[in-house]
Amino acid sequence: MDRDPADQARLRQIAEEQAALRRVAMLVARGEPPEAVFAAVAEEVGGLLEVDYTVLIRSDPEDMITVVGGWTATGVAPPSPVGSRFEVGGRNVSTLTLRTGRPARLDAYVDVTGSIGNTGADDWGFRSSVGVPISVEGRPWGLLLVAYTRDQQLPADTEARLASFTELVATAVANADSRAQLMASRARIVAAADETRRRIERDLHDGIQQQLVSLILDLRQVQAAVPPGVQGGLSRIAERVTGVFDQVREISHGIHPAILSEQGLSPALKGLARRSAVPVELDLRTGRRLPDHVEVAAYYAVSEALTNAAKHARASAVHVELDAPDATLRLAIRDDGIGGADPAEGSGLTGFRDRIEAVGGTLDVTSPARSGTTLLIKIPV
Repeated sequence: MDRDPADQARLRQIAEEQAALRRVAMLVARGEPPEAVFAAVAEEVGGLLEVDYTVLIRSDPEDMITVVGGWTATGVAPPSPVGSRFEVGGRNVSTLTLRTGRPARLDAYVDVTGSIGNTGADDWGFRSSVGVPISVEGRPWGLLLVAYTRDQQLPADTEARLASFTELVATAVANADSRAQLMASRARIVAAADETRRRIERDLHDGIQQQLVSLILDLRQVQAAVPPGVQGGLSRIAERVTGVFDQVREISHGIHPAILSEQGLSPALKGLARRSAVPVELDLRTGRRLPDHVEVAAYYAVSEALTNAAKHARASAVHVELDAPDATLRLAIRDDGIGGADPAEGSGLTGFRDRIEAVGGTLDVTSPARSGTTLLIKIPV
């Protein structure tokens, strides 16, 4: 028996909706940035509902709203691009939706008022529009608006068809908020640890090291004043104290090198290269000072990479490239060792990656067997 044409059309519509929802859901599941999800939602909704405009709007404090996503059927940029801000108020779909927390529609743009209403009518050319609210974890967040510029009303089922898309937007926003809060928490922990290291280094340098230097000088003075038979014993004691001083200095340097705070990243990396057990070739193309957390992260990345190259990779040489031409520090560390490093197997690279990501950076590892290891690090400045 042949299906009713209306049933076939409805099934086709459902299939198209599900396909569009799946495409957006994939972006959400991959953790794409909210702006990418907003753009995808605007495009999918616009094409699916065959409207003339789709606008995603975020509600801001002090009765303001911001356009965060948009799409036009013509492909021409909308009159109010992403980032445009308006006051809430008057008689218009955005204000009605935000004030009531329920879907709202205007089937004719007659007696529309308010800055966003006048913009929709005059600049965008709206003739009918529908807005559906978006809530994130129970809190009002904004709305999804669609509109016709043609002289006809939007279909009666428009509000219902938009609901599933608003849920995906809410999920994307909630995920982004959670990631942002996690990143901020990790950054605070790293910053606290770095400050603790600095304090310990200062205490060792200004306290214990200075006392040891004073003790060595006192021993040398006493040694010069005592009989020759006693001088040998004092000399051995002075040598042992000097050995302790050298060990404390090494510990202090490993905790947080003073040169990093005083002179910056490039001089600190040159010091690392001089002390490295593996020959290091440096290509440092930035001499400017960078934010403390960036310099510290980059320094310890190189320090750990050199240690790994010597202990595990059995490398004979390491090449370090550093550049920060714009708002991003780029660091490449390459060795000619045995390769085969895999962060997924719980190696030391896991902690390495955590530290880089905690300051908003990224780490890419390339380590084919018997072909060396390359670490590519990017940290926003």
